[in-house]
Amino acid sequence: MHFYLTILILSLTLLCGCGGQQTPSTPLETFKSYTKAIKQKDAARMKALLSEASVKMHEQEAKAQNVGVDEIIKRETIFGENQTSVEFRNEKIEGDRATLEVKNSFGAWEKVPFVREDAAWKIDKQGFANQMMQEIDQNNRKMDDLINQGRQQP
Repeated sequence: MHFYLTILILSLTLLCGCGGQQTPSTPLETFKSYTKAIKQKDAARMKALLSEASVKMHEQEAKAQNVGVDEIIKRETIFGENQTSVEFRNEKIEGDRATLEVKNSFGAWEKVPFVREDAAWKIDKQGFANQMMQEIDQNNRKMDDLINQGRQQP
């Protein structure tokens, strides 16, 4: 009798576990879950797949625009609204940080950063924003260097 009770409990546990949202175990699985959530317009799932810093960034933006955070999360996805397919490559994991290259709507490859929080991989849009700012700063410095090279020294 005890054996059958154990089997019943294990079966119920497995059935309950299959119906819920499972935590993705890799950055790629997180990204795939995120793309499914976008297609289903599931802001709650999208939000659950974002890092804490990314959610805070969206909350600040929502407050500044006087809209709900779900609206910002649905609007500001990693790829374009009209993009029908998403290509990805080169998942790289280094400790609690990772990147995945994703082809944008213009055909260029962009690195999407991930961070591991509470044993789950999350999309780090805040890191993505920081990365873009660093690239802009680097390009500005290169431009300044080119401009300064053309100047004659007194």
